[in-house]
Amino acid sequence: MTGGEIAGLLAAGVFAVLVLLLAVPILKLGKVFDELRLTIRSLNNETVPLIDEVTRTVSTTNSQLEKVDGITTNVSDASANVSALSSLVASTVGQPLIKVAAFSHGVRRAFTGDTAPEGSHRADRFGAADEQVPGTPGEDRP
Repeated sequence: MTGGEIAGLLAAGVFAVLVLLLAVPILKLGKVFDELRLTIRSLNNETVPLIDEVTRTVSTTNSQLEKVDGITTNVSDASANVSALSSLVASTVGQPLIKVAAFSHGVRRAFTGDTAPEGSHRADRFGAADEQVPGTPGEDRP
C-alpha cells in the first residue's frame, strides 16, 4: 500500500463519518416533519366542525337580531302612538278642565266677596317687590 492509497482510504473514512454525523440531524428533522404533518391534520379535523358550529351560531344570531329589530320597530310605533294619544288627551281634556277651574274660581270669588283692593296689582299680592320698570315715568335717571 502506497501513501496515496492510505491517504485516500483515510479521506474515505473521514467522509463516511461526516455523512453519518450529518444523517442523524436529517433523520431527526424528518421525524419533526412527520409530527408537524400529524398535528396539522389533527388541527384541520378539529377546525372544520368548529367552523360549521360558528356558522350555525352566526345564522341563529342573525335571525334573533331580525326578531329584535321587529320588536324595536313595534315599540317605537307604540311609543309614538302613546305620545300622540297623550297630546290628544291633554288638548281635549286639559283645556276644558283649566277653563272649568278658572270659572269655578271666579264664581267662588264672586260669592265670597273676595276682591282685590283698589290699585293693587296681582304681583303685589303674591309677594313681588315694588320695582319700577326702567324707562317708566317718575323714575329718577342719573
